Amino acid sequence: MVAALTVGVAAIALTACSEMTDAVDEALGEPTGSSGAPNGPDAATQLAELTVAAEQPMTDYSRDAFPHWSSQGEGCNTREVVLERDGTDVVTDDECRAESGTWISVYDDEEFTDGGDLDIDHTVPLAAAWRSGAADWDEERREAFANDLEAPQLLAVSASSNRSKGDQTPADWVPPATAYHCTYASDWIAVKHAYELTVTEDEVAALEKLLATC
Repeated sequence: MVAALTVGVAAIALTACSEMTDAVDEALGEPTGSSGAPNGPDAATQLAELTVAAEQPMTDYSRDAFPHWSSQGEGCNTREVVLERDGTDVVTDDECRAESGTWISVYDDEEFTDGGDLDIDHTVPLAAAWRSGAADWDEERREAFANDLEAPQLLAVSASSNRSKGDQTPADWVPPATAYHCTYASDWIAVKHAYELTVTEDEVAALEKLLATC
């Protein structure tokens, strides 16, 4: 009985603290998370709403099934838009290509001044999406997924970190920068939730561990 009361009091305190934080964020006009994805309890709620299922086979998978770096108007494609968005003091040429700027790769805290040294990472990799439901999509939905500038799905990161990640889920790979783990988990969950993709049991366990750092 005492233990139950203790848990109840702790839950009330946590709720009050969360509500106060939300109120402060609202007053400042800032998103809950740095990427705009839900953080902490909200991300955990979204995670609980995802369907847990085994991964689907990679049969017939091809990156070409996800048309990416589509035109975004004014001569820019998705890659170029992300480079300009994620950098500081980015200068582009007449063809929308980044000529100079500064970028911080959030995966490994590395700084770059040459956009050519960066990859545009899909938070949920295309192959991982294929294994969790995208195999059943039409090409239009796959293109929207691969070029989504609204969800926290695209970001400029070091080529080395992006290639180290490959198509792995958080069950097998997390960013070397531990301070980014909470945001990474929240972003991953937000994307999977938005596109109604499934998660594996191992993936859920890994995401819960990452959310514990929030």
